[in-house]
Amino acid sequence: AFNEVVRAKEDKERLINEAKGFYEDLIPKARGEAEKMIREAEGYRQSRIATANGDTSRFNQIYSEYKKDKDITKIRIYLEKMSEILSKPKKVIGSDAASGSLNLLPLGELFKD
Repeated sequence: AFNEVVRAKEDKERLINEAKGFYEDLIPKARGEAEKMIREAEGYRQSRIATANGDTSRFNQIYSEYKKDKDITKIRIYLEKMSEILSKPKKVIGSDAASGSLNLLPLGELFKD
């Protein structure tokens, strides 16, 4: 009976030590991961704020010009967007008015890397 009591105390101490080891291993890792996540979230927040501020500034500039001359600003915005859209065409469709046919030029295949 005495040996069983001694063995039970040893088991208790062993389990306590294992739990402490697990705690000392797991908790610092969890804290480190939490701090990393917080830093990443803060960086993302700063990035979003900077992007929003930039977008707001650009909008305000365009709006200021729009108030001065609406028609010119509309045309300028249209031309900017069309230039952006058509900067890298993958296909060109041309019309041959005499024959009434449409010709397709697959430019994307010519410029493959």
